[in-house]
Amino acid sequence: MNKTLKIEPLTPEAFKPFGDLIDKESSEFFMINNGSTRRYHRMADVDVADNGGEPIISIFQATPLQYPLSIKMMERHPLGSQAFVPLLGNPYLILVAPKDDSPDPSAIRAFISNGKQGVNYHKGVWHHPVLALTEQDQFLIVDRAGPGNNCDEVYFSDKVQVELTLDDLVSI
Repeated sequence: MNKTLKIEPLTPEAFKPFGDLIDKESSEFFMINNGSTRRYHRMADVDVADNGGEPIISIFQATPLQYPLSIKMMERHPLGSQAFVPLLGNPYLILVAPKDDSPDPSAIRAFISNGKQGVNYHKGVWHHPVLALTEQDQFLIVDRAGPGNNCDEVYFSDKVQVELTLDDLVSI
């Protein structure tokens, strides 16, 4: 199987099968603190309680990979959701595939965040590890700590060729 991924804009509708888009531009708000603060409330649901899990917050610092990139693996977190929120405002890439026993390479989709959008992968959604486009980019991560294996990785056979290029980046 050979496939070159087409990078799509990140919208709530397009990302819905995989999780929540964390984006104040597409979210409602209400005023708090005597009218001085907009609260964009419950933009994503943190789902980490399975098997005694607890929510944690981490920071990832990521470096860009070389493109074109051959996609050799995907991962999922079967016991909890995982959210990525960009801290420095830089665009980054997101690769996802639907929940299943293993990721279907033909169903992988690629999205680009405008740098103000975060994502919350629902429990069990296949995704590629973080794909920064800027040196030393940083992301706030909300995910799970606790007992049990919460990271499954699947490596594709050499017969599977999925490529990600930056040739057709959509304008953001």
